[in-house]
Amino acid sequence: MRLYLIYFVLLLSLACDDKTKQSNANLNTPSTTNTNSIKNASNVPVYTYEIVNTFKHDPKAFTQGLFFYNGFLYEGTGQERKSSLRKVELESGKVLQQFDLPKESFGEGATILNGKIYQLTWREGRGFVYDAETLKLLGDFKYQGEGWGLTSDGKNLFMTDSTHVIRVVDPETFQTIRTLVVFREDGKPLMQINELEFVKGEIWANVWHSENPNILGKPNHIARIDPQSGKLLGWINLDGISPDDVKRSDENTLNGIAYDAQNDRIFVTGKNWKKLFEIKVKPK
Repeated sequence: MRLYLIYFVLLLSLACDDKTKQSNANLNTPSTTNTNSIKNASNVPVYTYEIVNTFKHDPKAFTQGLFFYNGFLYEGTGQERKSSLRKVELESGKVLQQFDLPKESFGEGATILNGKIYQLTWREGRGFVYDAETLKLLGDFKYQGEGWGLTSDGKNLFMTDSTHVIRVVDPETFQTIRTLVVFREDGKPLMQINELEFVKGEIWANVWHSENPNILGKPNHIARIDPQSGKLLGWINLDGISPDDVKRSDENTLNGIAYDAQNDRIFVTGKNWKKLFEIKVKPK
């Protein structure tokens, strides 16, 4: 009996030793998720830019939304009592048509879809719909949370709300169809995704105050995002593009991307910037 007891104790000791080794091994081995995050970080390309043309931009325009349609720029501006939707002549920067939002509204992102212009407001949970040709107000719509950036893929609306989530929205019902969750290379959420534009099948997104270390730590960066998965496809580094605007105010940040698909032209500007730029993006 004593021999059986000794044998049982030895077996129990060996089993406990194996579990301890296995536990330690699990603690010391990097997880698959972490390994993939590190691997993906090195695969996210960074692009730079070349200025092709420079145009005048109204320095009083607190740019929140920007798109190109039928040869003209359309710009949504923000701030209470100053918010508007504008049709702008590219070459001169002259405002040809303008609709002023209600005094209490803080205008945000804007885009066009099926002959209608859609524009968000910041904290009202209310958006406006206009006729694209006349800028006549056709109606409004409701949504939950804040309104920041807005664009369209030709079928649905894509909107941001200050977080790392992009909502895909039905333009008729204004219900969320699905969401895209965007992460940085280090696996942290890419917060404060702002003004959006569809460019050659990608979403290009301004990141509000990207210079903030808690957000990105890199000034004037545009994120390139896969509209199906939310995967980060690359960065466009526009640091220093408009030196006249950098030190005028903390809010003179890059915000405004417009794409002329017919002529393959990309335009960018910022809040209260004096200039609007046509750029070409190239590998860094």
